Amino acid sequence: MSSGFFQTLITETAAARSRMADAPIFTACQQGTIDTATYLAFLTQAYHHVKHTVPLLMACGSRLSEDYEWLRQAIGHYIEEEMGHQAWILNDIAACGGNPAPVRDNQGPGKAGLPIELMVAYLYHQIDRRNPMGLFGMVWVLEGTSVSIGGQIAQRIQQVLGLPDNAMTYLKSHSELDQSHIQTFEGLMNRINDPADQRAIIESANTVYSLYGQMLTSLPIPRLH
Repeated sequence: MSSGFFQTLITETAAARSRMADAPIFTACQQGTIDTATYLAFLTQAYHHVKHTVPLLMACGSRLSEDYEWLRQAIGHYIEEEMGHQAWILNDIAACGGNPAPVRDNQGPGKAGLPIELMVAYLYHQIDRRNPMGLFGMVWVLEGTSVSIGGQIAQRIQQVLGLPDNAMTYLKSHSELDQSHIQTFEGLMNRINDPADQRAIIESANTVYSLYGQMLTSLPIPRLH
């Protein structure tokens, strides 16, 4: 196990991670008490933060000092890998029989919910007004969650709802892709020694865990009769 900042980040965010994992949607997935509307609601909210991943990374890279040139280069590689992933989500929505148009246009039932609106706004604020390193808190939450439970949840959703592979592109590909991302992320985090930067990443991760957890808790789960 790593003894650098990465391990500190895991430890200092464990409580917030545990609270997020208490969202009823996880139990509902395991018990099979979800429907297509549940999955479409998740994809809708995922779209509204995933479409900001590349702009957030670009904004973060532009704000880093010369001391973090090595990190800016890593961000460049990450941007290449994340480009266009929001289009996968729109395709998944269509493959489930949903309408991607209102999601893309942020209209009506396709609108971003308040937790995701606040999460994205918070991250831009960190980059613009506080400490751009805070963005790596979001990276830890989303990629760490994707690796730890994303693959299992994706399999369960597909099994319960009987969905084709082309309706699972976002969840399945991310759980696989993020395996290598986490190893890279661990190496990057262990090079960060500035206490203020470390604190910004931890605080940001705890905030994102809270807001992402609120989004998960808000997902519609069918009532059992």
